[in-house]
Amino acid sequence: MGAPAKDAPSPPASPPRNWRKAQRQLAAVGWGVISIGLFAAIWEALWYFDKVNPLLLPPPHLFLQDIPGTLKFFDRSNRVGSVASGGGAGALAITMFWTTFRVFTGLALGFVSGVAVGAALHYVRWLRNLLMPTVLLLAPISPVAWLPVAIFVFGIGDVPAIFLVFITVFFAIVLSTSAQIESVPINYIHVARIMGATQTQMFWRVILPSILPSLFMTLRLNLFGAWMVVLIAETVGVGTGLGQIISMARATFNAKLVFFTMAVIGALGFLSDWGLRQIQRRMLWWVAPQRGGM
Repeated sequence: MGAPAKDAPSPPASPPRNWRKAQRQLAAVGWGVISIGLFAAIWEALWYFDKVNPLLLPPPHLFLQDIPGTLKFFDRSNRVGSVASGGGAGALAITMFWTTFRVFTGLALGFVSGVAVGAALHYVRWLRNLLMPTVLLLAPISPVAWLPVAIFVFGIGDVPAIFLVFITVFFAIVLSTSAQIESVPINYIHVARIMGATQTQMFWRVILPSILPSLFMTLRLNLFGAWMVVLIAETVGVGTGLGQIISMARATFNAKLVFFTMAVIGALGFLSDWGLRQIQRRMLWWVAPQRGGM
């Protein structure tokens, strides 16, 4: 008999799944820091070499150096015409909350209503024939053009801003829902019918899960548009919020307050998109990571 064969070397163990996930997250954070740091460094360099006017375009170190003085322009109340209370970080947090509340309330109402109306237009022919021309007529109108209508109908307050965000999302979701239902693979429908699914079960368990990834992508694409219109609405139709702070800073030629508020808005928009992606990842658990914009 020959010599016993040596044991073959075992393949190296792959890193745990949680470790790989942590690596991806750290890499994303690292690239984010590098990206923002590079942008700030270029801005600071332009100031250092006298390429920009610090009164008009103050670099980050200038508009961030007197944060307590900047925060005195923020108010704790959500009341039109109130005088700034100089409430510091608490007043800033309350102002951020109300602006974010208007954005996400409008997004939620527009998304749910858009899916419901889009599905109804697809399944009910007479309703589609009756309403689709009107939807196609109203969809191209800029949400900003709806601001006077919102003020006429709802008055001054939170509702006009929420309505503008609603309009920003609603028509896009209606048209996307109707189109995505048409594109559901026919094999899914055949299998559901073979298994005895009713029309209601087919919509909730086959069609809706098939179209939700695309609808979430449409929602994310309209998220930044929602932030834009809510700031315009706060300037004119609300009288409070971050948009009103921007308007007041522009009227008083306070460039430091303008750029400080812009930085806050940018951070909120970034966190909003991140939060929406987390909701998407948990709701659409059947979609593999790195697919469907997740």
